[in-house]
Amino acid sequence: MSGTLLDRGTRQPLPFANVLLLRLPDSTLAGNTQTADNGTFTLANVPLGRYVVRTVALGYQPARRVVTPSLTTPAIRLGEWPVVPVAVQLAGVVVQGEKAVLVEDLDKKVINVDKDLNSAGGTAADVLQKVPSVAVDENGQVSLRGNAGVTLYLDGKPASSNLRLDQLPASRLETIEVITNPGARYSAQGTGGIINLVQKKQRQAGWNGEALATLGTRDKYNASLNLSRRVGKFNVFGSVDGLSNRFQGSSGLRQEATAEGRTTSIDQTGRTARHQTNRSLRLGVDYAWHPEQTLTLTTEFYKNDLRHTNNFTTQLTRDTDAALVLHNQNPETDDLYTMRIASNYRHTWEAHPGRELTAGAVYILDGGTVTTAQRVLDGPAGYTQQARRQVLDVTIHMPSAQVDYVHPLDDKRRWGAGLKTDVMLTPGTAEYGVQPVPGAEFIRQEASSYRYHYRQVIPQAYGTYQQKAGRWDYQVGLRTEFTGLQARVLPTGSTSQRLLNLFPSATVARRLPHHEQRLQLSYSRRLNRPNFLQIVALPIYTDARNYVVGNPALRPEYVHVVELGHQVAWQNTTLNTTLFGRFANQAIQSLRIIDTLATRLSGQPDFITRTSYQNLGRTASYGLELSLTHPLTKWWKLVANGSFYRNQVTGYTGSGTRANFTGTAYLLNTFNPTKTLAVQLSGNYRAPLVVPQGRLLAVYGVDVALRQRLFHDRAALTLRVSDLFDTRRQYTRLAAADLTTDLQTKYETRVGYLGFTWFLGTNKPASSIDNQPKGDTGGFGG
Repeated sequence: MSGTLLDRGTRQPLPFANVLLLRLPDSTLAGNTQTADNGTFTLANVPLGRYVVRTVALGYQPARRVVTPSLTTPAIRLGEWPVVPVAVQLAGVVVQGEKAVLVEDLDKKVINVDKDLNSAGGTAADVLQKVPSVAVDENGQVSLRGNAGVTLYLDGKPASSNLRLDQLPASRLETIEVITNPGARYSAQGTGGIINLVQKKQRQAGWNGEALATLGTRDKYNASLNLSRRVGKFNVFGSVDGLSNRFQGSSGLRQEATAEGRTTSIDQTGRTARHQTNRSLRLGVDYAWHPEQTLTLTTEFYKNDLRHTNNFTTQLTRDTDAALVLHNQNPETDDLYTMRIASNYRHTWEAHPGRELTAGAVYILDGGTVTTAQRVLDGPAGYTQQARRQVLDVTIHMPSAQVDYVHPLDDKRRWGAGLKTDVMLTPGTAEYGVQPVPGAEFIRQEASSYRYHYRQVIPQAYGTYQQKAGRWDYQVGLRTEFTGLQARVLPTGSTSQRLLNLFPSATVARRLPHHEQRLQLSYSRRLNRPNFLQIVALPIYTDARNYVVGNPALRPEYVHVVELGHQVAWQNTTLNTTLFGRFANQAIQSLRIIDTLATRLSGQPDFITRTSYQNLGRTASYGLELSLTHPLTKWWKLVANGSFYRNQVTGYTGSGTRANFTGTAYLLNTFNPTKTLAVQLSGNYRAPLVVPQGRLLAVYGVDVALRQRLFHDRAALTLRVSDLFDTRRQYTRLAAADLTTDLQTKYETRVGYLGFTWFLGTNKPASSIDNQPKGDTGGFGG
């Protein structure tokens, strides 16, 4: 028996609804299931007889249908099943179940953000720390199984290039989906996988929403308002967010280099101050003018500002010469904005269940300036007191359009196809200036200033075929993508690439008897295109002695991904096990070396380092992931996940390999001592990881949080402390020809947050599965 549960008014699918199979005439339970993200459900291996299929979804009237499977009609197709929304009186609500913080499926992992108390007042980066094999560094860079080639989506559409997970408030998100091995209907970009950030959007009738205010220790503030109103064929929704955080930190750097026969060491210790402010506005409307057709329009605007100052002391020692001591200051100012306009059209056919056409278009405009400067506040006469400044001015246009179509051949077979085009245009400038004396105007240095233009066009097409045969499910797909890019830097030169690639994928799954078991084997080929800063030969100065520059000869990295997953559930316990292998060619690696020419031209008794990118042989990671959800008592639930894998990279010299066994671990304890109080205690650990020139040392920490529901579930008070023992810090050790680097960074990670949330309409605290806001999953594909 199969069907698709829909909201009768909006025609939107209803995920996580309960579908019960009751025997007639005694109404005993013969089976049950839950609807998937797209509202579909299946009840398999049902004995012949007479039954009632009953749906239960909070906020909707229960619905029922009588069915009689027989030898002549062994398959019952209920098709699209619209259900009627109804206002729910909170006093009459009976909690039936509880949505978990982390829901593991064989093809993706879903984090329910509101259920994670340790994300209150935090960001999307805080939430992702709970996912197996995911690591987030101090700059918000995400890696999955040691691979940083992760592609970000927002509501199922490409995210802005300015989007940083450590700047996106967790309060704006409904769920985060992590897809480790996407199929052909997903873009091939991202060797590490895809992370889809699903924003909140209520669909209940009338006014609904929530208002949140959070205070953090040492000047950290966050406020947000999410509202929606559904009347008739219209559902209008919107949100406004504001964030202002100040962080303190420390850093230490030791570098030793041998250049032109002389050895110089640099010892730096510093203090950092960072002030981050974000503001955003999001407005949208769903219009269901026909039961089978829905149009969604959304516009968003983000403003991100960052003020970062690093004051440090540098000690320079050259051979046996006396040490030189400098006092430096490196300020950075980021003024960035993003505008995003998206539309999505969905058409279904009631007479042909499962047939669906979706089309969408997105336009993203990123822009702003990044200003970095280096000042010597105090030092010997041999060093100039001039200040240096680089101003990067960038504008990024990213239009895209797609269309997807799914056509069922019968109740067991269907095919799908899609087209998509992504365009990226990036004109910009990088101006380098020198300030002769404090307070004077900066003088533009023509030889170190550049103009650049980057253009990338990626037309894509895909096709998929799915089939069910008893307990077996099969899916195959093929995607083709053409990459055309041109990068020009004036006055240095230009480069271009023209690449056509095929990306096959396949999945075989089998449902096993007993305990709802499922076994799945999947394969896909993917790539990691270098971003424009990795290709454009544009020097960007991180400080007076270190700079980063792109490599015009850089080519995409290609990867083969294989996963074998097993899922089993018994009573309230679920266990997911995944064996995985990821094998990359032309791996893109970041390398730091001594720039001997720049060192000679600087005229200073130290050295200049250059960081660039290179296709460096092959990388591989293969290992095991485990995830367990288990209630120890009625008031104590345990979620444990972890990974253990071998990570292998090519050494920076191009000969030999570097490898180690590494992994991640996460443990979450949820306690419910009373009906209205929830307490969470969690800890995570990332083991040391090798890179081509060295290794990243371990990172670990413990978080604690509690939530008290108030005023008959109209409000909630949340208190949390991140990094309770103040242990999270980043250590990096690198080695190259005649160069060694030890870098330590410690940001302010032990922070206390106090948040208050007021719930509007039928919305209520995230304590159970009932009445949760549905996120706009957008439309993957194309």
